[in-house]
Amino acid sequence: MARELYTARLARKECISEVSQCYHFEFVLDELESFSYASGQFVSAVADDAKGKQQTRAYSIASAANGNRFELCVNRVEEGFFSNHLADLPDLPIGAIIQVHGPHGHFVVREQVTDSILVATGTGVAPMRAFLQWLFPESGPDRSGGKEIWLVYGTRYESDIYYHEEFEALAGRKPNFHYLTTLSRAQESWSGQRGYVQDQVARIVEERAARLGQPLPQPAPDLEIPAAQLNFDIYAYICGLNNMVASVRDLLAGYGWHRKQIVFERYD
Repeated sequence: MARELYTARLARKECISEVSQCYHFEFVLDELESFSYASGQFVSAVADDAKGKQQTRAYSIASAANGNRFELCVNRVEEGFFSNHLADLPDLPIGAIIQVHGPHGHFVVREQVTDSILVATGTGVAPMRAFLQWLFPESGPDRSGGKEIWLVYGTRYESDIYYHEEFEALAGRKPNFHYLTTLSRAQESWSGQRGYVQDQVARIVEERAARLGQPLPQPAPDLEIPAAQLNFDIYAYICGLNNMVASVRDLLAGYGWHRKQIVFERYD
């Protein structure tokens, strides 16, 4: 069954990291009054390459639903057809169009908002930005319900931290939002956290458990309760390369977390 294609017009384009060649894009679907999707979902972009072969790439939407607009965060990849097609100004100037279908995916915030640890590396921060815009909208009611929300964002160098000022400003406005960055190859001038996201996640889990008087590892849930009916007081949402995702999942499993508490998406 053929998927319905929409025409997306490029309205804004910004290089948010010259070093890693990361671009932020804003598209408008002029044919639609609104484009409804859940924060964390993705669209698939479609185009023909130089040989006339159709290429399709999935990109997490980097914004909460906003009328007929959506935003993407894309790293230019050497020899990558679609990332170069999007990033190269001669190929995609303002006003240019691409074809997309969607939304797709199940990487979304669970219905009952709980304390949540958002874990991302690289452009895996795109759906986390969408989550945060939905939880803490600039206009409209706060959907976090006062729950503690952590964003643990890991990358190699300071130049690779995307949307840094935006997340810092949000943390300044919302006392229940905690923004933690950690660099694996930090220069001497870096005064923030060093190491991998797993280190920060471990600290958050252990400090929270101690504060709430909860044992670690957590006791196993009652096997008589169907998995779909289990209720948890905290979730982790993880997005990035497979090795990072697997490492964080293993870490949380070691604390006794149930697999249903760990929601993830990987892109390699």
